[in-house]
Formats: sequence, C-alpha cells, structure tokens
Amino acid sequence: MEVETPAPPQPCKDAGATRSGRSCGSACRLLRNPILVVNFVLMVFGTAGGPLFLRAYFLRGGTRKWLSAFLQTAGFPILLVPLFASFSQRRRRQRRSGGGGGTPFFLMTPRLLAASAGIGVMTGLDDLLYAYGLAYLPVSTSSILISTQLAFTAGFALLLVRQRFTAFSVNAVALLSVGAAMLGMNAGGDRPAGVSRAQYGAGFAMTLGAAALFGLVLPVMERCQARHAARPGAGPVTYTLVIEMQLVIGLTATVFTAVGMLVNNDFHAIPEEARQFGFGRSGYYLLLAGSAATYQCFFLGTIGAIFFGSALLSGVIMTVLIPVTEVLAVMLFNEPFNGTKGVALVLSLWGFVSYFYGEVQTGKANRQSENNPPIVEQQLDP
Repeated sequence: MEVETPAPPQPCKDAGATRSGRSCGSACRLLRNPILVVNFVLMVFGTAGGPLFLRAYFLRGGTRKWLSAFLQTAGFPILLVPLFASFSQRRRRQRRSGGGGGTPFFLMTPRLLAASAGIGVMTGLDDLLYAYGLAYLPVSTSSILISTQLAFTAGFALLLVRQRFTAFSVNAVALLSVGAAMLGMNAGGDRPAGVSRAQYGAGFAMTLGAAALFGLVLPVMERCQARHAARPGAGPVTYTLVIEMQLVIGLTATVFTAVGMLVNNDFHAIPEEARQFGFGRSGYYLLLAGSAATYQCFFLGTIGAIFFGSALLSGVIMTVLIPVTEVLAVMLFNEPFNGTKGVALVLSLWGFVSYFYGEVQTGKANRQSENNPPIVEQQLDP
C-alpha cells in the first residue's frame, strides 16, 4: 500500500482557506483512490463494531469506565506497521536515487508533535465521556446522540477552518438537534434494567458531551494539518504524517486513561472482573482485544477521511452509519426501539441527506462558475 500519498489539492488544506464545492466535485476521483476506500471500510467497521463491543462489556458484568476509555485508543501500536512499511519504502527509494544521509523514521515537526499530544488529551477525555454514557444507555440511544457530533463539527469547522454554512447545512444541524431533543424529552423510556434515573440522565449528558468534544477534535486535527502545510519548510502533509499524528494522539490518550485506571485501581480489579465475566475469562480478554482493534480501525479510518476530504466528511460518514449500528444493537442485545427513537433516527438521516445534497449543489454551482466565467465588457474611449 502506498502510504506516501500527498494530500489531494483542496482549499481546506490551506490555512485560513474556505472549503468550496470543488472538493465535492472531485469526490468521484477520490473514491478511485484505494487508500481512501480502505479507510472508508475501516471507518465502517469501527463505527458499527466499536459501540457493540463496549456495550457487550458492560452488559456481561464489566463496570470499569476508565478501562473502557483506555481500550478505545490502546490499539495504537497497530499503526507502527504502516509506518514501518512507509519507512522501508522511503529508504529503498533513497538508496535507488543515490541520496546521502539517513532516512528519518518519523516526519513530524516538534510543533506538530505538541499539537497532536494536546489533541490526544482531548481524545482521552472524550473516550471517558463516551464510555460513561455507553455504560448506562442502550447502543441505539447512544448512537443517535453521538450523531449530533455532525452539528458540533459543522459549528467548530466554521470557526476553525472557515467551513461555509449553507441553507442545507443549517437545516442538517437543526434536524440533528431536534432529534437529540426528542430523545431528551423521552429520557428514561428505554432505561435498561438496573440503571437508575440519575445514572441514565448522567449517561445522556455525558454522551452529548462526548459528541460535542469529538466535534471539536475533528476540525482541530484538520486545522493542525492546514497550519503545518502552510508553514515554510515544514514539508507536505502526507498520509504517513497523518498516521504519525494519530500514533501520537493514541499514545497520549492511552497514557491519560492509564493514569485514570491507576487512580481508580482498575489494573488490580481486571483479574477478578475477568473471573466473574459473563463470557468467561478467555471471552473477557478476547472482548478487550477486539474492542481495542476495532476502535483503532475507527480512528485510522477517521483520519483518512479528514486527510482526503474534511472533518465534515468524516462526520457525515459516521452519521449515515447510524442505522447499521441500530439494527445490530436490536438484533444482538434485544434493545427496545420505540417510536421516538424511530423519529429521531429519521431526522438524523434527513439531516445527513440535507447536508450531502447541499454539498452536491454547491459543487455544481462552483463548477459552472469556473467553466463559465463572467464576461467583462470593456468600454472603448470615443
């Protein structure tokens, strides 16, 4: 797999630039990129499977929320595999060209390293909020609430990367907000057995907080890439560099949650929890490993969507995958799916369609304006 692919030319990679419909017009060309297709597949697998693994952990006797947050980024060493492949490829290329000097394993600048570490702390906190919410909410409810991150992503993208708002994107934000409000009005109607009303309310608030924080993380990542690309002498933003960013983010988030596990005495509690787990000791550790691997697929797919598209593109993909998670949760966990959830789900999908349609229309309008520039009439002097 070619991992040195440079970022496709698009306005959002330029610092302070405004994203136009030109990127939407190049969507077909982007979809022919095998790396992008692989990232989409990873994102689908992680988005649909990650919540199911974590919910199964809590349903079968797991209670450790810091451990659940830790699992969401603990699979970051997997990223060393593509990084080593990229390093080997660069070294072979340098030897063939006869270039002198050593081949650096990492391409990150200290400034980008510090920014990625800061994003990692934000990601660790977001993982904790999400794990707390999933401990008390059904997957179907949690997924609909998490879909509101598209609204938060749109708002933060407007502030950080000058993402333009259209009538369609405003409509999408409004529909997602109404869907979340409907779930809030029906709070407790699908409360799982053994969960108190206070725990359900806290889980509801924590999940919305996780959606808001993740909606901030995505544009911040895009902004960091744009600032790096605009800095003289910093080098291009390549796919390898993006993976390095995710490696640092995952490492920092894992250290952040590991400290929480130490304070909460989670490491000492794991053997006893494994012994009493509903799937048995082996099933317990397999589920933990599966959770870590699945969420790493999600994060790797997300950074690929941001790299080749935008933060909003990744948010849209996550939103459109909600029905997949909903159906799997109902089938695997027998979760209730009432009319309020159905309406909220329809509103979420409606918001996605509204946003996507608006992007397509904007892309068509921009292409027409580029192909048919305005005619400037020149007045001749008498």
